[in-house]
Amino acid sequence: MELVGPILEVIKCFGGPTCTYLDNHRKLEENMSDLRRRVDGLCIRKQDLKLRKDAELRRGKVVRKEVERWFEDVERIIFDMHTIEQKLCDVSYFSRARLGKLVCRKIEEVKEIHHQGSFLDGVAIDAPPTGGVILQTTDLEGEINVKEQILEYLMGDEVAMIGVCGMGGIGKTTIMKHINNQLLKEARFDKVIWVTVSKELNVVKLQEDIASACDMKDCLPKNELKRATKLMDILKTERYVLILDDVWKRFSLSQVGIPEPTHDGRKLVITSRSIDVCLSMGCKVFKVQHLSKKESMNLFLKHVGHAVLQHPTLKEIVKLIVDQCGGLPLAIVTIAGSMKGVDDVHEWRNALNELCERVKSVRGLDAETFECLMFSYDHLGDSKIQKCFLYCSLYPEDCTIARSMLIENWIDEGLIDECGCRQAMHDRGHSILNKLEKNCLLEKGDNGVGVKMHDVLRDMALSLKNAYPRFMVKAGMELKELPRKHEWTEDLEKVSLMDNSISEIPLGISPKCYSLSTLLLQENHEMQRISESFFEHMHGLKVLNLSSTDIRYLPNSISYLENLEALVLRFCFKLRHVPSLGKLTALRKLDLYHTGIEEVPHGMEMLVNLTYLALHSNNLKELPIGILPKLSHLQYLLTTSYVRGEEATKLTKLEIFSGSFTEPQDFQNYAESMAGPRPTNYLLLVGSHGLKFYEFYRHQNVFLFWLQFEQLEIHKKVYFFNCRIRGDQDPVLLPNDLEALHVEECHDLLSLSNTFLFHDQANNLKHCYIWQCRGIQCLLDLSFSSCNLLQRIETLHLKRLQNLRQLVRVGVAAESTSQAPMLPSVFSSLKYFYLDSCSSMKKLFSFESVQSLQNLEELKVVFCKEMEEIIASEEEEGEWMDPNTTTFILPKLRKLHLEYLPELKSICGSGVAIRVDSLEYRISDCLKLKPASCRAFISGEEVFI
Repeated sequence: MELVGPILEVIKCFGGPTCTYLDNHRKLEENMSDLRRRVDGLCIRKQDLKLRKDAELRRGKVVRKEVERWFEDVERIIFDMHTIEQKLCDVSYFSRARLGKLVCRKIEEVKEIHHQGSFLDGVAIDAPPTGGVILQTTDLEGEINVKEQILEYLMGDEVAMIGVCGMGGIGKTTIMKHINNQLLKEARFDKVIWVTVSKELNVVKLQEDIASACDMKDCLPKNELKRATKLMDILKTERYVLILDDVWKRFSLSQVGIPEPTHDGRKLVITSRSIDVCLSMGCKVFKVQHLSKKESMNLFLKHVGHAVLQHPTLKEIVKLIVDQCGGLPLAIVTIAGSMKGVDDVHEWRNALNELCERVKSVRGLDAETFECLMFSYDHLGDSKIQKCFLYCSLYPEDCTIARSMLIENWIDEGLIDECGCRQAMHDRGHSILNKLEKNCLLEKGDNGVGVKMHDVLRDMALSLKNAYPRFMVKAGMELKELPRKHEWTEDLEKVSLMDNSISEIPLGISPKCYSLSTLLLQENHEMQRISESFFEHMHGLKVLNLSSTDIRYLPNSISYLENLEALVLRFCFKLRHVPSLGKLTALRKLDLYHTGIEEVPHGMEMLVNLTYLALHSNNLKELPIGILPKLSHLQYLLTTSYVRGEEATKLTKLEIFSGSFTEPQDFQNYAESMAGPRPTNYLLLVGSHGLKFYEFYRHQNVFLFWLQFEQLEIHKKVYFFNCRIRGDQDPVLLPNDLEALHVEECHDLLSLSNTFLFHDQANNLKHCYIWQCRGIQCLLDLSFSSCNLLQRIETLHLKRLQNLRQLVRVGVAAESTSQAPMLPSVFSSLKYFYLDSCSSMKKLFSFESVQSLQNLEELKVVFCKEMEEIIASEEEEGEWMDPNTTTFILPKLRKLHLEYLPELKSICGSGVAIRVDSLEYRISDCLKLKPASCRAFISGEEVFI
């Protein structure tokens, strides 16, 4: 009778498409391989889209509904894939065709979902209309009256346009930030829109910023006239206050698309240094006055500390210094920052003398402001720190600069002294940034991330570099072409054209800038071509940054920039070829991260002074033999190309190393040299045997592996992927300071105990991931070795280990030695444990082993089709137990997920229980687990039993 069903199924098929039936039957394994490959490709696209989605979320955007639905579809496909994999393990001969049909249908579904994941219009849209954005503010001192008057007019119906004017640094922006937040709190308007205009008025950007605040940026047409009309239509439907900060010149509201303000629903506020600008636009003007002497003193003491008044001599000096600031908040805060922590009377007196001399020698309010700020600049006392400050002016106005990126740029410029190692230089860079922030010459960036420069301080910095040696800064100004020929003067030292829309550097342009040392062209995303002649007269160039441009080839004239010390080309995805670098022997940094180069630049072996090398391209398979040993000064090496272990051992100065080895023996050769202090930061990948190179690096987990290296600061991780590591061979030696071990698709692996070894028994391994290794039957085999590799493990993730039957095997060898670890101590540090698709596991923890899990916080067990019991009871292990006693276990557990465990009958064995109080748990698709039988009340407390 058992055969009747399958036979009938076969008979049915003869009346239909027999060939299709036979194909599904015969090609099941082939189609499964195709499905796995396509699902892996889908997961890669998912990870790529997740990165794009996260980036958009950080910008305050909202993910499109269709994108969220697509992610749900991918999760469903992954779940279906788990189910099909399990069916494949148990499929009978007569069921193969039916399963094959399901696999073919799923392949078509995956194709369709993969196609839908293109999202050419982006993954996110501007956030839905909210009232506005709460802005970071500092405490007001003395401007409260002005703030209250402006608020009163905005709430009333007498005035539609308000102009807040006053000199730079007087507090206009601070006042309006407080008003912005107050308006949002009181919710009298539909929207409060804040836009920073800045010195170079860009109508298109202004339109986009206003439309973004209304969640309508995508609705703006490209045509300039139509854009203004559309924006006006959008704004007319709202009751709003529009705040335009830092306006420098009069402009037409209608040209931008701003409706004429009204008394009862549409209000406009502008801040400007010029009262004429405010009056010319028809504003009711509020002039921000200088602080009174009392207010000035309060603000100064707030930043320098009240302790200075405890010294009787200092009290009068402090008063005179505050007077010299002229009631200007920015000057007061900046000078207070430079004097904070100074308690020597002589230094205070000297500061007063310097400040008096500066202010006496100038005329005019702006000049007085600059001279007060110059005092803080001079008070830095170190010319290199001053140059670090001036360098910040090369970035666009109001730009938030990432600290780590800024420090790297300072290192490229030679502004941070060689300290022997990169870590010391970065520490020095953070120290400089902290000093500049403490002296109020830099401030924290938006949302507390990075740093930024007040526009008055940036103006001061640029005024200092307006004479030889000179800066030319046109960053973030939406330029479509290079500055004109007459602007490229011989006295230029640094040129910043970053973050523009320059598409090419055409033929015939060859600036005679013999003293130019730095040229910053990054973030010109449309730049595709640079003419051969452009660099002909720039032989003094030391830093060239072309990152995030669309260039495919570099001009050969770069080969003759013999003074070049830093060539930065990261994220030039289309770059295919770099000309010979053999003559650039002064080069210390070569950054080719995420480029498309197809071969190592010719002459690279001559770059003996390189300390930083990033080579990341899917088109590069391996580094030519003999290059690495010649780059013996390397401190930073990131490459996706294969390196040879014996060559890597010659790089004794490496501090940061991300690279890959083809075989475990190659890795072993290098690991044996890692017993010393370096490298301190590494991501090493071992394997890819039998895979094509491109497929290897397109694998989703390997892709994420490289991506992590750029996102995190400290790594000590080794990743074994698809390589032959056998227990009957010599164990693989691991670095003793290794923190994360990832092993995937290493099917000869039997257990960690007979495969891996540390220099010393004590190790620092905290995270372990074992995925898709068919051979492993137990994680630790203490019968083979008494050494516990996982003594400090905090995260353990086991996935798709179809033959794994137990976590720890204890045998004769372990029992016969006094050195064997007690079983309860094996996982004593474990916090996060995930078991996924391990189809042979029946019991997860023994009663004895669970006693060690005192620190476990999260436990997730999913898709384990044979799992019957999470924690075995004492009596099952032959231990006597008191039937009236309950042992509470897992005291720190806060998350418990048990899903798709069809054979699960109990969570805890008799005599043990897990407290439910404060536990976040999810139990689903565990068909044999009865809710009533796994939960109880003991002494009035709900528990899992």
